[in-house]
Amino acid sequence: MDNNTDAPVRFDTKIAVVLRDDLETWQRLNVTAFLVSGLGTEAAEVIGEPYEDADDTAYLPMFRQPVMVFEGSKEVVTAAPAKALARGLKVAVFTSDLFATGNDGDNRAAVRAVPRDQLDLVGIAVYGPRGAVDKALKGARMHP
Repeated sequence: MDNNTDAPVRFDTKIAVVLRDDLETWQRLNVTAFLVSGLGTEAAEVIGEPYEDADDTAYLPMFRQPVMVFEGSKEVVTAAPAKALARGLKVAVFTSDLFATGNDGDNRAAVRAVPRDQLDLVGIAVYGPRGAVDKALKGARMHP
């Protein structure tokens, strides 16, 4: 019996975030955290099992696979949601307006007030089949 746990796991799905390349560092971190927070609620399969240390201390479960973080120009980030939605991917958005709000209700109202093609996107998260995610994020590059 060969239990090679050193072999890399290749997932058929991909979790990806693409951020505008003109964001400050604190904004990149904040936007990324907010964007990926929605995935587990709509795609339960992305969540792994809870963690536990040798002292039996329980910890929250996390994603079962890596989150790939990319950056791109405003044009790349703005074009990505339409491409992703056309491919049936799950999408989360973060607009520049959300930097000025302070709670979930105001966040949702800020997005709701603007038509999709006019959202001032600073980042999106996308989840779905690997190839479809790659096509939706065409033009983005790995975050440095």
